[in-house]
Amino acid sequence: MASATLLVELFTEELPPKALKRLGEAFAEGVASGLREGGFLTPDSRTTSYATPRRLAVSVSQVRDEAEDSEVIQRLMPAASAADAAGAATPALRKRLDKLGRGHLADGYPNAWNGPDHLYVESDGKADYVWLRSIAKGGSLRVGLQSALEETIERLPIPKVMSYQLSDGTTVKFVRPAHRLVALHGADVVPVSVLGLKAGRTTGGHRFLVRADIDFASAEAYEPTLEAEGKVVPSFAKRRIEIVAGLERASEHARVLMPDELLDEVTALVELPSVYAGSFDRAFLDVPQECLVLTMQQNQRFFPLADEAGRLRHRFLLVSNLRVDDPSAIVHGNERVLRARLADAKFFYDQDRKVKLEARVPRLASVVYHSKLGSQLDRVQRLRAIVAGVVSQTGADPALSDRAAVLAKADLMTEMVGEFPELQGTIGRYYALHDGEDAAVADAIAQHYWPRHAGDALPQGPVATAVALSDKLEQLTGMFGIGQVPSGDKDPFGLRRSALGVVRILIEGRQRVPLSALVNVAFAAHALPVTTPAREALLDFVYERLRGYLRELGSTTNQVAAVIDSHPDFIDDLPARLEAVRLFEALPEAQALSAANKRIVNILKKSGGESAAAVDRSLLAEAAEHELYLTFQRLDPNVAEACASGGYAGALKALAITKPAVDRFFDDVLVMADDPAVRANRLALLRGVAQTMNRVADISKLAM
Repeated sequence: MASATLLVELFTEELPPKALKRLGEAFAEGVASGLREGGFLTPDSRTTSYATPRRLAVSVSQVRDEAEDSEVIQRLMPAASAADAAGAATPALRKRLDKLGRGHLADGYPNAWNGPDHLYVESDGKADYVWLRSIAKGGSLRVGLQSALEETIERLPIPKVMSYQLSDGTTVKFVRPAHRLVALHGADVVPVSVLGLKAGRTTGGHRFLVRADIDFASAEAYEPTLEAEGKVVPSFAKRRIEIVAGLERASEHARVLMPDELLDEVTALVELPSVYAGSFDRAFLDVPQECLVLTMQQNQRFFPLADEAGRLRHRFLLVSNLRVDDPSAIVHGNERVLRARLADAKFFYDQDRKVKLEARVPRLASVVYHSKLGSQLDRVQRLRAIVAGVVSQTGADPALSDRAAVLAKADLMTEMVGEFPELQGTIGRYYALHDGEDAAVADAIAQHYWPRHAGDALPQGPVATAVALSDKLEQLTGMFGIGQVPSGDKDPFGLRRSALGVVRILIEGRQRVPLSALVNVAFAAHALPVTTPAREALLDFVYERLRGYLRELGSTTNQVAAVIDSHPDFIDDLPARLEAVRLFEALPEAQALSAANKRIVNILKKSGGESAAAVDRSLLAEAAEHELYLTFQRLDPNVAEACASGGYAGALKALAITKPAVDRFFDDVLVMADDPAVRANRLALLRGVAQTMNRVADISKLAM
């Protein structure tokens, strides 16, 4: 059994750049996993992924040409049906063994050996069965690779499948038309076929720099041969590293704006990367730099340059697929294209500023927001109503907040946002400042969309916070009011993102505002008949986002349940409560108190409301009752005071002293006494104990 490096490559038309990295990783992992499951890899086998604009490939070291033999265990039938009165094999067993080609084993039943085959009786945990152990000979690499390739191609994360026809008229479905298949094990071709292609050792090189086909002498020669003869850097990771290094060299100590998404996309567009520098007219720097950056990054896949203060320079870097001695033609061509793009942006910017944002607001009536929720102008009116309610809770300036709500969506009617939808809000801020609006209003226009995604910045300042909170509440209540609730992975209106935005603004922005009041204000702004189920469904939806948010902060499921399951109206202090819960769990008394609290909660649930309104001390007959009552009478004011000042950790830590009294009570006292008055009094006592114990969090959720 020999082992060697295996190389598999699919040579195709240009693959979708935004999906190339993921496709390359999935192709490599799929082939390697299939071979591993088939028994062709050794413990020292290593997988290398390759992906270029026109190829997906994988190299796996130390691949066997035949899979290892494997043990196969088959359960045949119940032992009671396998033997006759004399203990010999029954006709049923003989028939089953004959079908498997193991009929000779019947003569030696019940414990028959014949080479690698072994017949024996053993229990499966419920009854005795007859089992057949045999050794399956390992298959050939051709068969194993064929299966691995077919399964891998079937499972590739293809964003959109393309259908095309081969020369014989056969229809094939793949991400892009595939032209060649390379499969080498060492120096030998593995005769597999997929997508209508038969494996060979020939591929194509760089589209523009190489005309001749490239032949590989062996699998090990794949990468060096492609780089030397094909002018292609096949490794996605290596090309990305080269691009980053080239950008840094060409930046001349400026800061390169190179987000990961753009780096991955550009890496997926070139086979032999070269970085060149270009420039544009300084006059374009008068256009908001967000617009310039967007134009360069999204439209042209260029990398803008900025100074240490973050101000854009009039230079940019581009990554070319050509490596030439004189790149002037490449640079000038790209500069001409960019100049036209920037000229359009400057024209839109200059034209837009001739009309004030306020004058654009009425035109929002022509833009449908949702067929059941009216126009964008209707939405603005609802936003104003919600803002009025929110500012009364948050203390933001009412006049400035209302003004920001009026103008928040006006930039949707500008040429700039029509060309660059990603700039909504951002460009509105520039236009508001140009119109002479208050800076707080301008900032709120830009920031009312914040946070746009997980980890994004929060709105800054009371006005921006009030409008951002109101905008998200308007969307959530509107969509839930008409039944547009996210289901499964489908969330076309981004409601999960909006709900998480509400959670983050209230918690990270330290907004001490009751969540139910905000939801009520938002629902009231809609002219829809809002049902109680819709309101409760929305609150549940927000609390689920809150649950996930707190889990990501590092808390356990039980800890989060302790502070969330009661649906607290104020959520700004939940991280502090969670920290207190974590500290409480470390106490030696924590588990016993949590279990006792769980017992109390269950008793109160089952009592059916028998509890007295208050504890009558004259009915406390047992010493353990008096001790528990006095312990919590002394403790409750201290716990309440600690909670009022935010000292949640101290409040929970104080519960540790109650363990002896709680233990003694449950040891000595029968809560559900025969006397109704005594029973009701003891339930009232336990209700008070639970209230004190659970002021910070429901510690019964911590019980193991």
